[in-house]
Amino acid sequence: MMDLLQAIRERRSVRKFTDEAVSEEHLLTILEAGRWAPSGLNNQPWRFVVIEQEAIRKSVAEKTKYRKVLEAAPLQVAVFLDGEASYNRDKDLQGVGACLQNMQLAAHSLGLGTVWMGEILNRREEVEALLKVPETYELMAVLAVGHPAGTVKDASREPLSELVFRQYS
Repeated sequence: MMDLLQAIRERRSVRKFTDEAVSEEHLLTILEAGRWAPSGLNNQPWRFVVIEQEAIRKSVAEKTKYRKVLEAAPLQVAVFLDGEASYNRDKDLQGVGACLQNMQLAAHSLGLGTVWMGEILNRREEVEALLKVPETYELMAVLAVGHPAGTVKDASREPLSELVFRQYS
């Protein structure tokens, strides 16, 4: 596994995948990384639906304008906020974000690519019905996972001097 700071700097959203399946071992590693994200009161409000079957992956992909990306990924992981486990929506949304980030970093460290699909939330209720999740589950994102095809674009970031402000007394 690579150094954590290196993984943070080098991870990119991958939108093109090979047909190679994601191993069960790698899937479990990714899910474990998500499970260990921080959450308020350690309530762990995230829930996962692993989507590997091609017909269901295509049906989920139809719910977003980025369908080609989801269709190409051999694995999708739908991430939900479980309202029954929630105690503070803002904190729980932050926790689910940390969970997703952990999953992406774990996948990257394993040589896999991911992209966090958020636009699909425009049809959240349809995805929830399709996946037959409990009423208390609210879709937060679908993570497309697979072996990257080709090279991934480099990315830039704003200079730290533009992002950090110090308060002086």
